[in-house]
Amino acid sequence: MNGYRLLVFDWDGTLMDSQARIVACIQAAARDVGVRVPPPDEARQIIGLGLREAMDRLFPSTGDALVGEVVERYRHHFLGADPTPSVLFPGVVETLEALSGAGYLLGIATGKSRRGLDLVLEETGLRRYFDVSRCADETYSKPHPQMLEEVMAAVGAGPAESLMIGDTEFDMQMARNARVPAVAVSYGVHEPERLLAEGALACLDRIDALPPWLAAGGR
Repeated sequence: MNGYRLLVFDWDGTLMDSQARIVACIQAAARDVGVRVPPPDEARQIIGLGLREAMDRLFPSTGDALVGEVVERYRHHFLGADPTPSVLFPGVVETLEALSGAGYLLGIATGKSRRGLDLVLEETGLRRYFDVSRCADETYSKPHPQMLEEVMAAVGAGPAESLMIGDTEFDMQMARNARVPAVAVSYGVHEPERLLAEGALACLDRIDALPPWLAAGGR
């Protein structure tokens, strides 16, 4: 037995392949406001943070007012105007079905806004699998531990009974700050070496490798 009751997933880069859309929306927002357009590799590095925190990192000398405009234009593009598709990674539905059927509580801790998460949960039909979720506009952004702590508190699970699954160093750092073990996926934003250096117990090449990893002990 691995001792876990609660499995908490990041969304973008872990369950959904949304990098291209996020980058396209960041670049479109920057063009709209007339600030420097970050290249794709730079824009990808902030995926996983809350929107305001991400834009503050990308545009550090732009000023609060302009950064606020970039945030609003990003929302405009991401919530409807941008046509870049976002799709679930292979094996996501089957993995969630297997884990839910095995009795695990499932949660989400994401840098998305509540509006953005609700939209994709409805579009994908995945809402039924999750017992709890927290978004970056409801609490502190990663890597602060509060988002994960609130997810655990909502279902009465302790740190040793919980597992964070994510694709960025922000996920791994949040888990460490909350004293929660974490496992990484290799196909998202940050490289496996970075994720393992931040304390990931393992780095899985596919999300459907998670149930076998848990069944083998998961520690």
